[in-house]
Amino acid sequence: MDDLALLDTLLAVARAAGADAADALLSSSLSLGVQCRLGRAEHVERAESRDLGLRVFVGQRQALVSTSAVAAARFPELAAQAVAMARLLPEDRFAGLAESAGVMADADGLELDDAAEPATEALAARALAAEEAARAVAGITNSEGAEASYGRTETALAASNGFAGRFARTRHSLSVSVLAGEGTDMQRDYDFASAVRLADLEAPETVGRSAGERAVARLRPRRPRTMTAPVVFDQRVAGGLIGHLAMAANGAAVARGTSFLRERLGESVFGSAITVMDDPRRRRGLRSRPFDGEGLETAPLALVRDGILASWLLDSRSARQLGLRSTAHASRGTESPPSPAPSNLYLLPGTPSPAELMADIGEGLYVTELIGMGVNPVTGDYSRGASGFMIRDGSLAEPVAECTVAGNLLAMFASLVPASDLVFRRGIDAPTVRLDGMTVAGT
Repeated sequence: MDDLALLDTLLAVARAAGADAADALLSSSLSLGVQCRLGRAEHVERAESRDLGLRVFVGQRQALVSTSAVAAARFPELAAQAVAMARLLPEDRFAGLAESAGVMADADGLELDDAAEPATEALAARALAAEEAARAVAGITNSEGAEASYGRTETALAASNGFAGRFARTRHSLSVSVLAGEGTDMQRDYDFASAVRLADLEAPETVGRSAGERAVARLRPRRPRTMTAPVVFDQRVAGGLIGHLAMAANGAAVARGTSFLRERLGESVFGSAITVMDDPRRRRGLRSRPFDGEGLETAPLALVRDGILASWLLDSRSARQLGLRSTAHASRGTESPPSPAPSNLYLLPGTPSPAELMADIGEGLYVTELIGMGVNPVTGDYSRGASGFMIRDGSLAEPVAECTVAGNLLAMFASLVPASDLVFRRGIDAPTVRLDGMTVAGT
């Protein structure tokens, strides 16, 4: 019995057990990874899993059960447990399946499935090549190792409103971490690459060399002076700012009143040149999907257009709470109900290069790493540990560490200027960005 037929059987059993409506998610995954250190393979791991989640509704009461024992013989017991749990829970007037059964969207054009599993030897060679390139950089004295991995996940979803769909997505990844310097003057840094298709993965030598050069560049850091100054966020950390936007534009947070953007829909939040897109249908996107966690067909969404906050990220429940329609951003696992989440979220690039972005900065900070989670989602207050480089007379200067950058996200968004160097690497991506008027706390 294939996955969708199996889910159809489970839904029929759930209805017979007393559920008024139900949906079921089946997730099958495979992962393979090889870790190397100092020129030798140290660890090889392969894992396979198959998990099933059933969500049932009895009136406006809902409950969810999950299992890794996926067998039709267990379905009556599983359904009975779910229905019994639902009857004990309070009503939720916003609960329910998606109002539309959805349309089974075509995943083939997304090119998400690189189904040929790589050989363990090929993964080991990839990791070893990355580490070797990193260790070849002058000044590198030790290695924390490199890892190459492959994963494939198949997702099947069916609901009693008539939806049934499935798709598969793969990921190839490579990472390396090395140390530079000696004694008390040592610095660590890393680099990584990730792609749906192996053909799009960066060369191991490129990843390794970048990690080594980054580590060496951080040697002998100082603490900057305390000041108010322009701060430039490197690509590596700039996506975090867009992640904070997604957190604040999450429909569930808005409905709870715990978002600093809760009263700002339709208003200018960024400069007029700023657009932020979420595109679940980006070809070979790390988080692309033909349908969301409730079976609604996905489509590109402008979260911010021309500086204006144009939409929330909504699943069906949060949409009902806010009197809106779902934006098909429901995300779920087998052990949790749907909730809003972005897919491939990115800030559109600007015109200036990173060098041009900071050319007029007499003194400022270029951030390459952030530490801690000092963001208040209700007020937008922002304060995080940082390290990177000073900017002096428009150019990168000495490395710095043990400082803090602080501000408020509303003011930060308003001053944000993007560079032209957008690269899709993480699922939430941004080019290098400049923020003026931030507080830098150092000596």
